[in-house]
Amino acid sequence: MSQEFLLPDLGEGLTEAEVVSWLVAAGDQVDVDQMVVEVESAKSVVSLPCPFPGVVRTVHAAEGATVHSGDPLITIDTEAVGAEPAGSGGGVPASTAPEPVPGTALREDADEGSGAVLVGYGTRPSKHRAVRPTGRFGRKPAPDAVPAAAAATAASGSPGLGTMTALDPTRNSPVVSPLVRRLAADHGFNARHLPGSGPGDVVMRADVTRYIAESGAARADPATSGATPQADPTTPGDRRIPIAGLRKVVAEQMSRSRREIPEATIWMDVDATELLNAKARLQKSTGERFSVVALIARFVVAGLQKFPVLNSSVDTARGEIVQHGRINLGLAAQTPRGLMVPVVPDAGDETLRGLRDKIAGVVDKAADGKFAPETLSGGTFTLNNYGPLGTDGSTPIINFPEAAMLGVGRIMDRPWVVDGELAVRKVVYLSLVFDHRVCDGADPSGFLTYVAGCIEDPMSFLADV
Repeated sequence: MSQEFLLPDLGEGLTEAEVVSWLVAAGDQVDVDQMVVEVESAKSVVSLPCPFPGVVRTVHAAEGATVHSGDPLITIDTEAVGAEPAGSGGGVPASTAPEPVPGTALREDADEGSGAVLVGYGTRPSKHRAVRPTGRFGRKPAPDAVPAAAAATAASGSPGLGTMTALDPTRNSPVVSPLVRRLAADHGFNARHLPGSGPGDVVMRADVTRYIAESGAARADPATSGATPQADPTTPGDRRIPIAGLRKVVAEQMSRSRREIPEATIWMDVDATELLNAKARLQKSTGERFSVVALIARFVVAGLQKFPVLNSSVDTARGEIVQHGRINLGLAAQTPRGLMVPVVPDAGDETLRGLRDKIAGVVDKAADGKFAPETLSGGTFTLNNYGPLGTDGSTPIINFPEAAMLGVGRIMDRPWVVDGELAVRKVVYLSLVFDHRVCDGADPSGFLTYVAGCIEDPMSFLADV
C-alpha cells in the first residue's frame, strides 16, 4: 500500500516552505521518524521525520521548489519491506473505520506517539485504515483533474471548468481551504468570486489555477485584452533573484514598518573608553569572557525598565498602545540565510552573566541561521549591533510591531575633549529609532542618554542594580 507524506502545518501561520535538501532518494528504505527532507520556511530550516516505514517510491518536489501545507513530499510503499498495511491485523475494517477529521490527511491513533513537535503533525503509527477524506474539506484534486460536478456544469453551459471562467464580485462561493484563498490573493483576486467546481459549488485549487492560467493567457494576447505586451527588462548579464522564503518575509516586514510606523531617529556619539576598561577588569577578576554586546544589552534592559514606554507596540485595531510587562530582547543577526532577529525572552530577569550566556547561544546559532521558529517571534525591543559590519552609524528600520530599536556602530579611535584637553578615545555611535505614535522625544532621549551614561561610566550602572 502506498502512503503520501504531506508537508505538515509548520505553525506560526506559515503555509509554505522551500525544499532545501533531500536526505533520501527514490528506492531508499525509511523507518518511522527517520529524517527525510530539510525544508526552509520563512522562520527557520527544519528537518522533517517520515511518519511511516517503507520504501520511497516517488519524490514529488525538487530541491529549491516551493511546497505548501498539504502538498505531497514523497510517496512511501509500506508493503515493499513487509510492513503490515494499516487496517489489517486487528485494525478497524474499512467499512467501520471512523470518519476522518475534516482537514486532516490521515487519521492517527491518539494513544501512541513519537513526540513530533510540528503543529498539526505527528508520527504516531496508525491502528486504523488510512482514509483520505473527500469532499469539501478533503485533499485537493490534481490541477488537471475535472470533478464530475464540474463536467456536468460544463455540459450545461454554465460557468465552470468547461468554459472561460469569469469573476463575479457579487458571488460568494465557499472556498476549500485558506491555502487556496491565499493562492488567489497572491494573484490579485478573491477566490470567492469564482464559480466552484467542487461539491456544493466549493472553489477548489483547480478552479483557482485554471483562472490564473486563463486570465494570464488573455492578458498576454493583445487581440483579447487590448494590451500591449510588456518587454522583458532583463538584459544579458542580469540575474533574477526570487523574493521568496526569508527574504520575502523581511521585505514584507520592512515595507509594513515603513508604511505604518511614523518613525523618528535620534543619535549620540559616546566615549566607550571606560566601557572597554571595565570589560577588561571584569574578565580579569572573574576569569570569564564578557562581550561588549552583552554589557550594552544589560544597560539597554535597565534603560527599558526606566523608560518602559519604549518596550511597547501599537494595537491599531483597538487604538491602544500595548506596554509590555516582559522585556523580550531581539538581537538583529546577519546569517547565511539573511537578516534574522532571534529573541532572548525575559531579558529583564537576567543577570549580566545570564544575559551573556543567552546572547552567546544566539551568536553560535547565527553561524548557520538555523534558529528554532519559536526563538524568532515575541520580541518587544531590538538591539542592532552593526559595528562588526564596519559601519559607524545607521537609521535602522523598526522591527514591526515593536516601537523602538537601538543601533550600535563600530568603536573607533577618535579625537575627544577630556577635561578641556584633546585626547584620543574609543568612541561609538548610538542611534535610536522610535515610533512617534507611542511617545514624543522626551522618553527616547532619556533612554538614549541613560544608556550612553552607562557606557561612558559603567560604575554609574551599579546604582540601579
